[in-house]
Amino acid sequence: MEQRISLVTLGVADLPRARAFYEALGWRGQEVEETVFFQAGGLALVLWGREKLAADAGVPDTDPGGMTLAQNVRSPAEVDDVLATAVRAGARLTRPAAETFYGGYAGCFTDPDGHVWEIAFNPGFPLADDGTLTLPDFAA
Repeated sequence: MEQRISLVTLGVADLPRARAFYEALGWRGQEVEETVFFQAGGLALVLWGREKLAADAGVPDTDPGGMTLAQNVRSPAEVDDVLATAVRAGARLTRPAAETFYGGYAGCFTDPDGHVWEIAFNPGFPLADDGTLTLPDFAA
């Protein structure tokens, strides 16, 4: 697994309120399908409903500060490889890799302390050679 984070997804109780907060800080987001994306340097900060985030990760919605770390990779095969490496290292697979609604392929695991990681291939979020992620212009 590369030493890189592509996205940090925060589970929020009220998406419009959370978006307004970050925009009041000067951030500019794009909303797509009840999900708000902010470019944050070479990674993305994502706001998503807490219940949806927990269901997607295959974990209970018991943590009001719920968060998922994500690493985007370059192929579905790499998703499988990273998940297998994580499980061998002691992770618990919470969502086996599968095709996604956005045309990608992803799965989730928790580390020994319960932190959720999503490993995803997303053809709509291309990675630079150095692994940085640049969000597309969703309005285009």
